[in-house]
Amino acid sequence: MTETVPAPVRLVPGDPAPDFTLPDADGTPVSLADHRGRRVIVYCYPAALTPGCTTQAVDFTAAAGELAEAGLDIIGISPDPPEKLQRFREQEGLGITLVSDPDKQVLAAYGAYGTKKLYGKEVQGVIRSTFVVDAEGRVERAAYNVKATGHVAKLRRDLGLD
Repeated sequence: MTETVPAPVRLVPGDPAPDFTLPDADGTPVSLADHRGRRVIVYCYPAALTPGCTTQAVDFTAAAGELAEAGLDIIGISPDPPEKLQRFREQEGLGITLVSDPDKQVLAAYGAYGTKKLYGKEVQGVIRSTFVVDAEGRVERAAYNVKATGHVAKLRRDLGLD
């Protein structure tokens, strides 16, 4: 039996984290491989300058210093173009790295793009997800369909930082 629709990817702890090089808000390439030796929080969000995504980005910015001290870098991925990410960063005073994945290849590789429910309807889109990648480039934690509000606080608790 052949399946016509590929099953969505779901990363689990121990999987190699899909590597990527994507442009940040300034158009500068950011690569996951550049962070080897440090743990990285890779979070995927649907759209800059929207209420939930703003809450999440502001919360990550507020926690960035403490997370950096604990050896964790932060990279946010969305399909937004770099110009929109730059506006988002400036408008909200964000101090975290945001990268652009307009063709959604990296989002799909992380299992963060696919069918989701939005207001009771099934749609294709970015599934709000967060991954912790260890210093060797393996998935340490994977969380799908996370809530924007309170997520960073929960992640900090899960990582033993509270």
